[in-house]
Amino acid sequence: MRILWHSLAVAALGLAASAATAGAAMLEWAEMPDPAAQRFDDPFRDLTPEQYDDLVFSLRLRARLEQDIGSEEERQKWQQLLSETEAALATDDIDIEWLLSQREAVIQRRTRAMTAGNPQIDGTEVMVSGYAIPAPPDTDGRSIAYLVPKPGMCSHLPPPPPNQMIRVQLPGDWSPDKNHEPVRLTGTLRISPSDHRINVVDGLVPMQATFVLDADTAEPLDWDAEEQSMADQLRAAAHRKTGGAGQGN
Repeated sequence: MRILWHSLAVAALGLAASAATAGAAMLEWAEMPDPAAQRFDDPFRDLTPEQYDDLVFSLRLRARLEQDIGSEEERQKWQQLLSETEAALATDDIDIEWLLSQREAVIQRRTRAMTAGNPQIDGTEVMVSGYAIPAPPDTDGRSIAYLVPKPGMCSHLPPPPPNQMIRVQLPGDWSPDKNHEPVRLTGTLRISPSDHRINVVDGLVPMQATFVLDADTAEPLDWDAEEQSMADQLRAAAHRKTGGAGQGN
């Protein structure tokens, strides 16, 4: 009788997990940013690489000339270079003063594009796959991880934009054993921006996440050939960074 009850309990748990998964929509990472925030005017985006370099060079020359540095001969040379650079930009119909007046607005638009979450998925049941990074427990003691779209992010690679990172409240039966453990999670996704700093590989890393996932189930995924290729690339990058030190690690 005890074996029968155990079998029934296991079956009930399996059915519950299947029911939770069945009601969840598969979420792609590209769906997470707010589409409305991705469409904005950015005059700097229209510059060619050469024009952008000229703009930066002119700003550096201006800053240098505003300071009380350099000999008279050097300052004359800087002024000549500035005049030539700004004349080249003017020939391309680039208004430097107008561009400079747009900087703050463009910064705000770019920041919103990287941080705004898609309101259409706020509060929905989702299934999402990614790479889990262990984190310290939440204030209520619940286990926490961060989910990112690519292995290596936040360690050998920079963190993703906040609307490409999920702070995960993990189910009680699973937690990642290592950084960037591949996993498929199911649960309720909410827009709830957070900003924490945790130790990953190279020290404290800012973990800014637009989303939080209250996970019901976790399904560890296999380490496939593509992930192994990424691991090889990361090891090669570390080899170049350290000059070959610690190859055996």
